Amino acid sequence: MLKPIREPRELIENRVSFAGPNAELSVYSTYMPAERVNLHAGELLYCGMLNGKKILHGPSGYRAKFLPRESFVMAPGEDIEIDFPEAAMGSPTNCLTIEIARKRVDEVCSQLNKTAPLHRDFEDWHYRPETVIHTPHTQATQALLERMMTAFSEKLPDRDLLIDLGISELLVRMLRQQTRSFLLRACALAPDANGLSAAVHAIQGDLAAPLDIDQLCKIACMSRSRFFSEFKKHLGCTPAEFQHQLRMQSACERLKSGEPAKRICFDLGYCNQSHFSRRFQHQFGLSPSQYCQLHRRRAVN
Repeated sequence: MLKPIREPRELIENRVSFAGPNAELSVYSTYMPAERVNLHAGELLYCGMLNGKKILHGPSGYRAKFLPRESFVMAPGEDIEIDFPEAAMGSPTNCLTIEIARKRVDEVCSQLNKTAPLHRDFEDWHYRPETVIHTPHTQATQALLERMMTAFSEKLPDRDLLIDLGISELLVRMLRQQTRSFLLRACALAPDANGLSAAVHAIQGDLAAPLDIDQLCKIACMSRSRFFSEFKKHLGCTPAEFQHQLRMQSACERLKSGEPAKRICFDLGYCNQSHFSRRFQHQFGLSPSQYCQLHRRRAVN
């Protein structure tokens, strides 16, 4: 992680910034409790929590906790207000933001539309400002953010190239996640729209059931090779990994609501609790018990 660079000039949202090609990375540190601090996004703004806790107040009554190892994306021109209930001089609340130029977002979308076009029943790749992205991020995203902090803050020989590669990867991850949410909603509304929708709907219907790939191919009316190719192009992973990711999302929500990990484990089709715990930790960097403790400690006051 990025180490403190200088003494803070401000106690609320003290900002240290680093410019790069088509992007700017900032680290915000807050050293005292505060409420309703405004944050404006001039361009697309990717936010990642480092430590502490924030409460976000967004458009249309949106209100949510923002905790470490979570991502939140603000649309260009959007404003949110932030509470800092836990900030203190000895333990500041730290968050990084990466502001990305709209033209870079458009370039990545254009490239995806050329290399991985979506089915004609779905929309093209594009950023959807109306869709809120606020989610636990994976180990891979966490590692990417740490690499980008290094690339922005250190004078490396290939600094600009490394930054641009990191921005491209971050945008692809964000767009795939957002497009996946759109596809899942489309599949739920019209499961018979096409073969892929029908197969996705079947997987969603019973997360605990072992996958029967031959049956899914029949449902999708595709050969095995085409089914895997189309599935990975649209969802970014294999059917088995997709089912695992849905299971992990469900596990997160149920753990936050206080359900015991053992019940969740077997409800979601895992054979034993240790296997479930390993998969959860690999996905999010925390064990189920650590995840529960994090949300229990930081329950909304």
